[in-house]
Amino acid sequence: MDGREHVRVAVIGSGFGGLGAAVRLRREGITDFVVLERADSVGGTWRDNSYPGCACDVPSHLYSFSFAPNPDWPRTFSGQPAIRAYLEHVADTFGLRPHIRLNSEVRMMRWDADGLRWEVETSAGDLTADVVVSATGPLSDPKMPEIPGLAEFPGKVFHSARWDHDYDLRGKRVAMVGTGASAIQIVPAIAPDVERLTLFQRTPPWVMPRTDRAISTAERWLHRQLPFTRAARRGLLWGIRELQVSAFTKRPNQLGLIESLAKANMARSIKDPELRAKLTPSYRIGCKRILLSSDYYPALARPNVDLVASGLTEIRGSTLVAADGTETEVDAIVFGTGFHVTDMPIADRVVGAGGETLADAWKDGMHALRGATAAGFPNWMTIIGPNTGLGNSSMILMIESQLNYMADYLRQLDVLGGRAALAARPSAVGAWNRHVQERMKRTVWNTGGCTSWYLDANGRNTTVWPGTTGEFRRETRSVDLAEYEVVRVRHRERERERVAAEAAVPAPAAPPATAPATVEEGAA
Repeated sequence: MDGREHVRVAVIGSGFGGLGAAVRLRREGITDFVVLERADSVGGTWRDNSYPGCACDVPSHLYSFSFAPNPDWPRTFSGQPAIRAYLEHVADTFGLRPHIRLNSEVRMMRWDADGLRWEVETSAGDLTADVVVSATGPLSDPKMPEIPGLAEFPGKVFHSARWDHDYDLRGKRVAMVGTGASAIQIVPAIAPDVERLTLFQRTPPWVMPRTDRAISTAERWLHRQLPFTRAARRGLLWGIRELQVSAFTKRPNQLGLIESLAKANMARSIKDPELRAKLTPSYRIGCKRILLSSDYYPALARPNVDLVASGLTEIRGSTLVAADGTETEVDAIVFGTGFHVTDMPIADRVVGAGGETLADAWKDGMHALRGATAAGFPNWMTIIGPNTGLGNSSMILMIESQLNYMADYLRQLDVLGGRAALAARPSAVGAWNRHVQERMKRTVWNTGGCTSWYLDANGRNTTVWPGTTGEFRRETRSVDLAEYEVVRVRHRERERERVAAEAAVPAPAAPPATAPATVEEGAA
């Protein structure tokens, strides 16, 4: 209407969420969409995280789309290169390349209340869209701590999600800051090559053995020739994890046995009682994400690896100072300090119907209806939104559930007809989140005695889903129009646009072009 490209749907991000959304749009018969990606290739977090030892802690046959099974996974827990190759394969197989706009970082999204569309500014040009699907993911923007003296450190510094492959760590004195999922993979991978590795640990993780192995040629052949065997394997992996959920969400005290197994795993490799004490968590297992590794503890027992059981607080030149006063000279610092999860940077770039950014709307904590839509932001959805994370299973299951919801959302817009938008009712968003937070009270994530990245600055768990993946799929099977307001352009505005289009001349001055949208109470 104003010279800018217009699409029905703009998808932000090309990781699992974005590519999954693109596939689902095509399967729904929708081809008028674009996938906006800030980088020069697809893959999301599996493109960005390429550090040594990077791999998934969910079995490969469960960590893949149900509509794009892969019979040729190389390992039971595949590494980053295999997962990234899988995502490239999905983009090719489902014909997504023509829709993908690489090097197109979204700078701002603004809701145009008069046109009932989103105005999207990107680094490669501007466009408009009827619907925006944000699939930027919670693990996309690394979090770097603010440490006095860091800017003056003379050596090399980088985050695990921005690994500098041009810098050779061999023979260097290296500090690893953090003990999360990335760190426990990096430490064993680099320990044999560095001169000395010092691990700065604020809180020890619970670590269970990772029963990883190569998938045999016979297994792969069987999965290719008899697809039901592949489906059965996936179903078994899913079912086991569904049965575990109640211990996390309703009966955390049942996790004591798992703690015993984790301690036994540690004892097999860590013989020093003092080191073992430093590595033993004081919180209930599951409160933080349970990590899987069979080589983390053996790496910590190496003579060239030191554990500082205290957080890094200051840097003086090339000397790192811990909270307990320990000083360590290093040549390089690797930060495994996580991501902006509860304060996603994309929220600063979304301006809703009232002129408020999503970050402002969520300043007291993220909240969205069924993890997908936010009050005040019509026709805007997020994939892997608030309270859709998992502590023990595959996020691909949750993504596919949200894709079901997205598909029905678009169907409902079609049924409504004309130019319309759906705006989540504040009352519905509030009711949903009260329900989620009430269920959260009994979970191990809230009662386990830890401080984790699941919690926001107010101590509220806005990250994890307090139920099974099956429950979430039922909750997101379809859109309930009673939870939304139907927003339309006034009839006179529509008529003015029709006449203007037919006459191919500018629309008359009256009525004003800024005629406000109207709201229909309830479903149309």
